[in-house]
Amino acid sequence: MKSKHYNGYKSFQYLDPGTDYRPFELAAQYTRVPAFVVPVTEVQEALVQQILEEEMIVSLHEHTSIMPLDVTESNEYARQGRERTGFEGLALSGLDVVFENFMDGTATITSNAGWKWTDVIHDLGIRRSDFDHQDMLFVARNLDDVWRAKREDRIALVASFEAATPIENEVDRVDVLYGLGVRVMGITYSESNALGSGLKEPNDGGLTTFGRQVIRRMNRIGMTIDTAHCGDRTAIDVAEASEVPVLMSHVGARALWDTNRMKSDAALKAVAAGGGLIGIEAAPHTTLTAAHPRHSIASVMEHFEYVAELVGLDHVSFGPDTLYGDHVGLHHAYAAQLSIGATHKGPAFDEVPYVEGLENPTECFPNIIRWLVSHGYEREDIAKVVGKNALRVLAATWAQA
Repeated sequence: MKSKHYNGYKSFQYLDPGTDYRPFELAAQYTRVPAFVVPVTEVQEALVQQILEEEMIVSLHEHTSIMPLDVTESNEYARQGRERTGFEGLALSGLDVVFENFMDGTATITSNAGWKWTDVIHDLGIRRSDFDHQDMLFVARNLDDVWRAKREDRIALVASFEAATPIENEVDRVDVLYGLGVRVMGITYSESNALGSGLKEPNDGGLTTFGRQVIRRMNRIGMTIDTAHCGDRTAIDVAEASEVPVLMSHVGARALWDTNRMKSDAALKAVAAGGGLIGIEAAPHTTLTAAHPRHSIASVMEHFEYVAELVGLDHVSFGPDTLYGDHVGLHHAYAAQLSIGATHKGPAFDEVPYVEGLENPTECFPNIIRWLVSHGYEREDIAKVVGKNALRVLAATWAQA
């Protein structure tokens, strides 16, 4: 697979570790666990490489950070705001566009409460400073930037927030985030906020009046809306209230695995009915199925096929939600914030140390494409679900340059 133009830059190499920031021993980017390659023939592998080379490859949801080797240090690592980015791994990922999510509600720099306005601005600013010291990856502000990444063998990073919680009750903060380069924002994380109800709430009150004001502003300013962590009622309300398509960037089907983290058929259909897009999730112990209760690419792709059958291939894509490091260990470390018991309450399953075939951003899309090719999907359909569908939604939701 062709690598991007990567010159060997390491995050924050312009600073002195131990003087300017606390160094941590970090996990290996793409050799932490044994590599897994979905079995294909030589002819099929040639097609996989051709697709990676010629088509736009877009991930709707990732965390490109490298996590500490000792996951118990993850909170302190996040507090200082200098999460290192896996530039080397990303150069080998085949990705042209990656939706990077700044601050995900699990930890903040000044506290463990989550979503403070000053913290998310701090995190966004410091990470962008790091990006601006290298030239393989850049923050995309418009569609021209997205297409430019492919032409130049670079990666366009789409700055995203998992929830609008940090704006509190100030609509104009949407404009501030937009001005800082944020182009995608969720409505809620798993908890409710001033806009609506999150997926772990026992009672989903739906979209609030303030939430409708924020949706209107996001539509007007050209910021894509994400409903991945909303409760079902709130997600449906958002899809119906928005004048343009919305995302469910990293989810699965509750019909296959009955947990709050998955989405109901009604919510999936509502997003598709508005022209929106559903990204299939691969974070550990989310997109399981009765047929594949041990999480791997097989269970993830069962969710993909179910959603594709339910709403059509034009409305499904992938938001693997991976990172560089021990994702399972992080889930344990942040169990209280993630409410693992609440969001994963459902059928029993065997815990895995990692999701085979989709363990990190480097291996996800080559293996997804291999799986699709080996299961007989036509090239045009593969091109849709690994990139073209996402580009259609961005074209419909972003302000035009």
